[in-house]
Amino acid sequence: MTSHDLTFVLGGARSGKSAFAERLAADSGRAVTYVATAVRVGDAEFDARIAHHRARRPASWALVEAPEALAEALAALDDPRACVLVDCLTLWLANLLCPPDGTSVCDAALEARVGALEAALAASRARVIVVSNEIGLGVVPLGAATRRYVDELGRLNQRIAALATRVTLVVAGLPVAVKGAGETAAATPEQAGPRC
Repeated sequence: MTSHDLTFVLGGARSGKSAFAERLAADSGRAVTYVATAVRVGDAEFDARIAHHRARRPASWALVEAPEALAEALAALDDPRACVLVDCLTLWLANLLCPPDGTSVCDAALEARVGALEAALAASRARVIVVSNEIGLGVVPLGAATRRYVDELGRLNQRIAALATRVTLVVAGLPVAVKGAGETAAATPEQAGPRC
């Protein structure tokens, strides 16, 4: 039996996964900390997406920005009375593999970061909800860098799903229980936001 309380929410772009995860956090009855992994890159459309996410969150939620140091942020938020919502692993991995400065982590460094994240999630006494994109359902990308990203995210998602007590796939705004008991948050359509 696991001692941690980890819910992993997966879905495609605009599937409603973040809104679903936010409802789970709001319904937890705990103080919520939202851990954002996005890095602002001067893209107006992406900045609008971030603003849309911010507008949806209650003002009472704390915000921690952890574009790279995610394991460290989770360790600092280890409180059994708390709910921690991480949105999302997709951007966290992109920050490591494709940072704005053009550098990238090597395989060993990436493995160390993912291992540290797994350890932090397993050790956390908080209720943790982690969001990630399921991007592996499409065609195999032709470019080597994009192919590496898709492969690494697929592996990361598998590792977090194996660790999670519950896994939910959100498809067209509908939560589908994949592992563990189904969540109880209402499946309501996400309000229209910026288009991609």
